[in-house]
Amino acid sequence: MQQFFTDPSLIEDGKIYIEGSDLSHMKNVLRMRQGEKVRVSDGAGKRYLCTVKGYNGNRAELQIEETCEEDTELPSRIVLFQGLPKGDKMELIVQKAVELGAVSVVPFAAKRSVAKLDEKKAAKKQARWQSIAKSAAEQSGRGIIPEVGSLLTFGEALKSAQDLDILLVPYELEEGMGRTAEVIGRIRLGQSVGIFIGPEGGFEKEEVDQAVETGAVPVTLGKRILRTETAGMAMLSILMYHLEIGSHNLIVKE
Repeated sequence: MQQFFTDPSLIEDGKIYIEGSDLSHMKNVLRMRQGEKVRVSDGAGKRYLCTVKGYNGNRAELQIEETCEEDTELPSRIVLFQGLPKGDKMELIVQKAVELGAVSVVPFAAKRSVAKLDEKKAAKKQARWQSIAKSAAEQSGRGIIPEVGSLLTFGEALKSAQDLDILLVPYELEEGMGRTAEVIGRIRLGQSVGIFIGPEGGFEKEEVDQAVETGAVPVTLGKRILRTETAGMAMLSILMYHLEIGSHNLIVKE
């Protein structure tokens, strides 16, 4: 069933109104007609099962049939800090990170980042990535639209992560899966987690040392070296499984 997001201000008297690009998508692309069912999330914890009533000027009118609490979000906030990759890889990274439960994706320029973006190009890319995040959130049934941040330097990214409870840095020179399992096993429900992924070529040792100085923990993802677009997805998948199991009371809340 198709899902849309709407602002809570567009919900009133048992009806929900869809406007802007979503209206165009609903009317002209999906060609939804009166009587069809859709899901709508208000981005604030509620999901609605609705019936399309019709189109009125610049908005679609939906009748609310059922209301329920969102239950698709992970019990912890996960932020993916992604070293800027080449080409269109960031689009795939954003899409899959949203599907796997990240609440935010923050691109940063690392020393080995090949791609270079000026301020104008970075803003245009960010808008494109945010649009992809919205589509991925709708497709995967998320209760929120994760935010794609503006492009930062590595130092700025580390500074913005200081309020998170745990910072993990998958690093190809780190060894010992037992250590990785131990670190992840200590993560408790409700704790916020930041994941730092290097670009093609990985991190410089100086960058890893800088991250460690701010409290980050280097971990390994195994004996194989993963591509930048794979490493973040592997880490997110591990955390998603750990936290979903924890939500079934197999992890003791602190």
